[in-house]
Amino acid sequence: MNKAEIINEMAKTLKTKKEAQAVLESLVKTISLALKKKEDVTLTGFGTFKVVKRNARKGRNPQTGEPIRIKASKKVKFVPGKALKEAVE
Repeated sequence: MNKAEIINEMAKTLKTKKEAQAVLESLVKTISLALKKKEDVTLTGFGTFKVVKRNARKGRNPQTGEPIRIKASKKVKFVPGKALKEAVE
């Protein structure tokens, strides 16, 4: 399911597609801003988004096999909630 399909599904509950798009974009923006501030975002029953730090490490160039250094980075991690896990099972 892509963004347009999600908007179409949300529009069935809301009044218009335009309203559904605004709600979805607002949700994504709010989650992004919170993660940028290093805050966890928990949607009870759905899951938790959090920023995790990955340390620098050694790797290999897959084409040459030569060792390379991979820089430290930050990644977004999603941990599904109990209700979401049960819905998928």
